[in-house]
Amino acid sequence: MTSEADLTPGRPVVFRNATVLTMDDEHRILLDADVLIEGERIAAVGPRLPVPDGTAEIDASGGILMPGMVDTHRHMWQTAMRGYGADWTLTQYFVWYYLQWGKHFRPQDIYAGNLLSAIESIDSGVTTTVDWSHGLQTTEHADAAVDALESVPGRFVLAYGNIFQGSWEWATAAEFRDFYTRRIDGKGDMLGFQIAFDIPGDEAFQEKAAFEVARELDVPVTTHAGVWGVTGDTGIQLMYDNGFCTPGTIYVHAASLSPDSYHKIAATGGSVSVSTESECNAGQGYPPSWKLRKYGIPVSLSQDTSVWWSGDIFAAMRATLNADRVIEHFEAHADGKTVTNHYLRAENVVDFATRGGTRALGLDSVIGSVEPGKKADLVLIKNDNSPAGFPIVHPYGHVVFQAQRGDVHTVLVNGRVVKYDHRLVGVDLAAARRAIEDTVSYLRTTLGEAEWTTGMSPEIPEHKALSNPYTYRDTAAWQDKE
Repeated sequence: MTSEADLTPGRPVVFRNATVLTMDDEHRILLDADVLIEGERIAAVGPRLPVPDGTAEIDASGGILMPGMVDTHRHMWQTAMRGYGADWTLTQYFVWYYLQWGKHFRPQDIYAGNLLSAIESIDSGVTTTVDWSHGLQTTEHADAAVDALESVPGRFVLAYGNIFQGSWEWATAAEFRDFYTRRIDGKGDMLGFQIAFDIPGDEAFQEKAAFEVARELDVPVTTHAGVWGVTGDTGIQLMYDNGFCTPGTIYVHAASLSPDSYHKIAATGGSVSVSTESECNAGQGYPPSWKLRKYGIPVSLSQDTSVWWSGDIFAAMRATLNADRVIEHFEAHADGKTVTNHYLRAENVVDFATRGGTRALGLDSVIGSVEPGKKADLVLIKNDNSPAGFPIVHPYGHVVFQAQRGDVHTVLVNGRVVKYDHRLVGVDLAAARRAIEDTVSYLRTTLGEAEWTTGMSPEIPEHKALSNPYTYRDTAAWQDKE
């Protein structure tokens, strides 16, 4: 059996006897197939491949080999507060981060959150993650974010944002441009870049200055759009009228927009990052995959933030398919009809999680499918110790409804093995734990115990059950009367 020590960087690797979800344009499924990786790239795909001498072999029998998954919107800096806001509304999230405590995050706290989140990404089979980093109060915070991302062997995109200033202020500052030149420009596809800000809808459209910087640097914009009560149709209209609805723009959530706004996004080549767990809990609007397919808008998936939800892309796939089917049934029932055939399939949602992300990020010619010539970002789902690991009779359905992050056996990023036999390779999880513990201790001390407890335990509104016109019927007494 191949050991972790055998998987040295640069050594060819072959997966043997896998069920391969190629996610190519035809979505071919290959049974009992091999995949050979040489250097950064996939060298060959097929049965019983001949391989170079010294190739490390990974037994993939009984497993599913597929492209690495892509998360197009995650606030990685908030991961040190994992689960803290489990009972928050979106308003409470805004108050805590935007108005009260987010400004207390130091550069080392940004580093800690990013480090743990980046490790969690590759551990769960997400080989490319967009760090929607809107806590970058200074370029020192931004440097810390990139330091963390570059210390983890994954593929990342820094979406630079700062919720404590207007985008027209920080994006036009000399230090921002200097940061981009120092830390991002020329890094290639292992560290991409976006500018991240929102357009609340002020007709003055001060955000125009940030769009112009993005255009000058030739980098895309990502924005929270269609968030109920926060960002809506006016922002889309302003973008469209000023020529900033462009291919490569990622609209996050887009759950509460008008038909006209969806048409504008579709016509200009934009895509939407759907965060179903977030939309279900925080109230941006009903998870919009069912709307997006009506307008022909491409979809990718995202986890949003671990302060509320998991960083588990399997949960995102499952929640998205469930939410889409719920509304399909709900609309049919409202018309007195029954759904007899689902429109959205497990196969489509796996595409959202892979090719959907690579298309959105302009990386589809580089990664996203298991094809010779593509860079080797791969995930093997296999767990011989799980009773839910077999049989695999519907591979797409297995990925969406049966698998979970604990079933991720092996992960490759850019041809490098970063997880093998359910264990991370070349990652110092203990160092991440120490950094997180320092941040939690600092924040807890800064808030004080009373505020710390109150922050995670918001007041429960009064609730009364409807008055029931029926009374309990004592069965025994009723039988006696008979």
